[in-house]
Amino acid sequence: MKNTYLIPANSKRSMLIFGLFAPIDLIIFSVGAGLTVILMLSFQASTINDVFMVLTPLLISTALVLPVPNHRNVWTLASNVYHFLSNRRTYFWRGWCMINGEENKNRTK
Repeated sequence: MKNTYLIPANSKRSMLIFGLFAPIDLIIFSVGAGLTVILMLSFQASTINDVFMVLTPLLISTALVLPVPNHRNVWTLASNVYHFLSNRRTYFWRGWCMINGEENKNRTK
């Protein structure tokens, strides 16, 4: 093989950190962890509800960056679902079973 090579099937994963995370994922997780540390230093958690409230930023950010099959993570899946539901969709069909109007006019003449 002269200067030719095959591209591996997982070449997209090589662009991710640890093969799983994009830089924005690590930023989201870091912000959640940082807020949790600040809340831990600021509040003295004496009940289970207080502990849960202090850990909430870390739990949410961790849930957002968890890997999901067929998507990079929950954040990507949620943004894809949001864009699918909120954006206007127009489907153009030009398949074998549709005759374009212009072609139809030419056939009748």
